[in-house]
This record gives sequence, C-alpha cells and structure tokens, in this order.
Amino acid sequence: VQLQASGGGLVQAGGSLRLSCAASDRAFSSYIMGWFRQAPGKERQFVAAINWSGESTWYSDSMKGRFTISRDNTKNTGYLEMNGLRPEDTAVYYCALETGSSPFLEADYDYWGQGTQVTVSS
Repeated sequence: VQLQASGGGLVQAGGSLRLSCAASDRAFSSYIMGWFRQAPGKERQFVAAINWSGESTWYSDSMKGRFTISRDNTKNTGYLEMNGLRPEDTAVYYCALETGSSPFLEADYDYWGQGTQVTVSS
C-alpha cells in the first residue's frame, strides 16, 4: 500500500490545517491508520490513530481536544484536522498504516507516507 500525505503548509498560531492521507489500495480499510510527526532534531512521535471502522480513536495527550482524526474508507483516505495550532506543532507529519496490536508504537506500522511539512508561526 502506498500512502500520499498532503495538506501541510504555513499557518499562524491559532490557525487550522487539515491533512489528508490517500492510500493506493482498498486494503486501506483493513488497517489502523496513524499520524506521527517529527520536529527538527527530535524523534518521531505519535500524534493520533484510528481503527479500521473509525469507531476507536487514540490521541497523544498534547493533541487531545485540538486534533481530530477521521477516515473515509470509501475514498481510501484518512484525515487529521488540526485546530489551535501552536509553534511547537511545527514538524513533518507522517501517516502510516498498521495491523499490529498497539496504535502508539511506531515499530508496529507497516506502511508510511512521505510526510507533509506543517509550520506554525508565532
């Protein structure tokens, strides 16, 4: 499965962005989808994940209440709605798919997109 992340850009603090993750294969609907981010000089960190049906979601504590993950399996596409953006949210955001047991562990993810840059100015 190939993933294409898009929707990043430059936004002022307090602004919003909606990231998309388009998958090349209908198998997308079988996977947990996650979003991770990596800021310069830092390790990649978990942002959010959603199960195959969309009924279960998981968030990093710092994103809870500001970010919303969703998916549309009919379009083989996932989304990350980001509101109340802060300069510390600046990072490259990656979408990924996994069939593992934990949505939080980077190592459990099998497929990764190329990343999309999000820059939040103060």
